[in-house]
Amino acid sequence: MGYKYLLVISLFAFLLSCGTGRVDEKNHMPQQKPEKAGKAVITIGVVAPITGQTATFGKSTREGVILAFEQIENKITLDGKEYKINVVFADDQGSPEAAVSAYNKLITHDKVLAIIGTVQSNCSLAGAPLAQKHKVPMISTASTNPKVTQTGDFIFRACFIDPFQGKVMAKYAIENLKLKTAAVIFDNANDYSKGLAEVFKKTYEELGGKVVSYQPFPGEDKTKDFSPLLTQIKSAKPELIFAPCYYQAAAQIAIQAKKLGLAVPILGGDGFDSPKLVEVGQKDVEGLTFSNHYSKDTPSTQVKQFVADYEKKFNSTPDALAVLSYDASKILIDALKRAGKPDSEAIKKALTETKDLEVVSGKITFDAERNPIKSAAILQIKNGKQVYITTVNP
Repeated sequence: MGYKYLLVISLFAFLLSCGTGRVDEKNHMPQQKPEKAGKAVITIGVVAPITGQTATFGKSTREGVILAFEQIENKITLDGKEYKINVVFADDQGSPEAAVSAYNKLITHDKVLAIIGTVQSNCSLAGAPLAQKHKVPMISTASTNPKVTQTGDFIFRACFIDPFQGKVMAKYAIENLKLKTAAVIFDNANDYSKGLAEVFKKTYEELGGKVVSYQPFPGEDKTKDFSPLLTQIKSAKPELIFAPCYYQAAAQIAIQAKKLGLAVPILGGDGFDSPKLVEVGQKDVEGLTFSNHYSKDTPSTQVKQFVADYEKKFNSTPDALAVLSYDASKILIDALKRAGKPDSEAIKKALTETKDLEVVSGKITFDAERNPIKSAAILQIKNGKQVYITTVNP
């Protein structure tokens, strides 16, 4: 071929290569053009039960995270350099096995810098060892079992823990309700439920009460008929029932207790916090009382602003799961800014040094085991709504 002909062919090939992307011969897909200078990306992972038995928890978690990062326009400047924040969600389905897959995907495939999540203690206990192993800072939104942060020094949480929650409800039963005999019904397959039951029983008896019936059941997904356990509880004649379950089981326990004529107060923990509790239980869940991480009726500027922003965006009232995921995001954003760079060790150090950070659920200061020192709200279902009763300080 002549020299001029070869020159034309070469020029044509060069012009083709300047299109939208170079073709990857192996995958037959155009390769993405590199980011322009100064434009870098930080990827944050979020694990939550998007589907499954506790899917309302996942919905609230997702919305809280979205709102928090949208408020900083999904970008952050560290040491003079602007980073785009890319948030990747992974579904743990409320299952420890699925949680392992979700954490693995975020860490090994998506290469996340940090993880927000997850909600349920058994799922966090399954995923936390992976975050610790790969030195990925993790902030659990709502896992209250103490063992979660004991996994290692990269594991933090935005919520209070079971010993505090169990003590709060035992104290409330004795000092506020003046009730001295209690029955406990709990999910023996769930670290959250089991832990709360144990702490409540211990504290309640230390305060002078007596647990007259202690009834485990083998998993909320397996147990639909609580009447045999409730019949045993009824025969023990307690003045109250403590049922540290999630909202689906709590609603069924309330419904079936009423059918048996077991008309005593039912107390629980933050697992009651879902619109589904009233939707499923209707009038039978009236009077249910539980500890929670916040109340929309708390007289706080932070709370009022958050509720207004959330309702404007999602057209619904935020529950505690939305608050905790929002707070976990704000805690991470604050730590990132103080770290000054997208480095896991620097972020871990900044998280450890978090002190008196104002978030929706209160001021955050991490203790030696990376648990926040904060208050608890006591709420009650009245006329189908959550009503604020009081706040208990640590």
